[in-house]
Parts: sequence; structure tokens; C-alpha cells
Amino acid sequence: MLRRDPLANPERLIHQIYRYVSYRVGDGPEAEDITSETFERALRYRESYDSSRGDPAAWLIGIAQRCIAGTSSPLVVDPDAAEKATAGRMDEEVQQRLTLKAALATLSDRDQELLALRYGADLTAKQIAAVLELKVNAVEVGLHRALGRLREILESEGFGEARELLASL
Repeated sequence: MLRRDPLANPERLIHQIYRYVSYRVGDGPEAEDITSETFERALRYRESYDSSRGDPAAWLIGIAQRCIAGTSSPLVVDPDAAEKATAGRMDEEVQQRLTLKAALATLSDRDQELLALRYGADLTAKQIAAVLELKVNAVEVGLHRALGRLREILESEGFGEARELLASL
């Protein structure tokens, strides 16, 4: 029998894992499918959970990473999505989200992963370090640089509201 059930609080974990996955592959059916697959695998292998190696969210993110790697769909965003959103008169929040997703898609896989773990899964630098087997300082520096690159992309594309968009992370 499990000492600690890693799936004891499924609602919070489902939302956390979905947000992480959607940062990596985009919102929608594919993110839902990968999240479902993650929890299916977690249920199948819950006996292998070792609380000494990290919290349940970190364990599930590891499973989600393998599920994402098994798909051939990295985050792909229509480069004209922000313009289409403006033309379609979508509300400002949706426009900002599309703009941010398009900018995130241009970052390196490492930067996307760091930002997805921090802002999608809402993990701390210490938790990210455990998931990626890095030092906390390396994660903090990597996050700082990834945010700087994201800010540069947004500003170079003429989005003067880069600070506002980044604040929405």
C-alpha cells in the first residue's frame, strides 16, 4: 500500500498539469489528451511514486514530459494570430494571450520548458531544479534570461505592452 497517495488532490494537480502541457503544446484538445494520458499513466504506475524524489506535481510533470516527447506537436502558433485576433475584434485578454503564445513559440525548447514549469505548472525555482536535475541558481538564471529573451521578442515585434503581457504570466 502507498505511504502517500500522489493523486490525493486530483483537482489541483489536473489544473497544474494541464497548464504546464498547454504551455508546451498549446491549449485545446491535444493538451487535454496529453493531460489525460499523464494521469492514466500515473494511475497505472502510482505504486512507483517515491515521495523522497519530489512532490506529486514534479512526478506528474516528469510523466507529462514523456507524453509530450511522444507526440510530434511542439508548440506551434500561427505567426499572424495576434493580427487575426485584432481583425476579429477579440477581447484584449485573448489578443494578449495569442501574442504571448506566438512569442513563446519562438523561444528555444529549454526556455519554453523553464517558462512552462514556472508559469504553467506554477513551480518554484527549487522545484524546477529538482525536476530538471539542475542547481537552483542555474534555474533562476535560466528563467531570468528566458524572460529577457521573451521581452526582447515582444518589443521587437512592436508590442510596447511587453511588461503588461509578461505580467500576465
